[in-house]
Amino acid sequence: MLEELKREAYEANLLLPQHGLINLTFGNASAFDAARGIFAIKPSGVDYAELRPKDMVLIDLEGEKVEGKLKPSSDTPTHRRLYLGLDDIGGIVHTRSSRATAFAQAGRPIPCFGTTHADYFRGEVPVTRKMRAREIAGAYEWETGAVILERFKALKPLDCPGVLVNRHAPFTWNTTVAKAVEVAVALECCADLALMSLSLSPALKPIEPELLERHFRRKHGSGAYYGQK
Repeated sequence: MLEELKREAYEANLLLPQHGLINLTFGNASAFDAARGIFAIKPSGVDYAELRPKDMVLIDLEGEKVEGKLKPSSDTPTHRRLYLGLDDIGGIVHTRSSRATAFAQAGRPIPCFGTTHADYFRGEVPVTRKMRAREIAGAYEWETGAVILERFKALKPLDCPGVLVNRHAPFTWNTTVAKAVEVAVALECCADLALMSLSLSPALKPIEPELLERHFRRKHGSGAYYGQK
């Protein structure tokens, strides 16, 4: 079972450079086995072209290494914090995709201007507050997860399966790591569309609430009817 978890994480990580969501060795993906309380994550600083399934590192929710010869991603505490704090998620992806990262660096949410965005996010993609000096100086990666959870106190994680960390970059999640990668691709697309829309119409207003709700509910929730059963 844990070999399958490592395979899922490995395949998800390989998709990040294929979709142009990272540069160099930036970014990572993890797959979570909730029943065992264990997640598989990319090793730190290893080139994607050199990755193998056996290289994935297994970590438990106490932060202890369960299996793996390599050092896990430096973002492992952020992933662990999110698995502890968000319900119903089975995979997390952290990218440095250019346009979504630009919104994050600017400290601006990605507005929902149209139905492409509404297919994945039930409103704007939120941005966290800036991290405080003591948070940066302390357990930085753990505190990164904490500010994400703070931002999501009043939000449902599967209604908005992604966030922009202020001055940093995006994180996405979903019920599986494969779906979290799909959301990461969609997030970059939404950021690109938002930037182009604002260049054409700087005063553009967000999508009408009824159109947002209709498109989101076509693909999500008990009444979803998009795609095949």
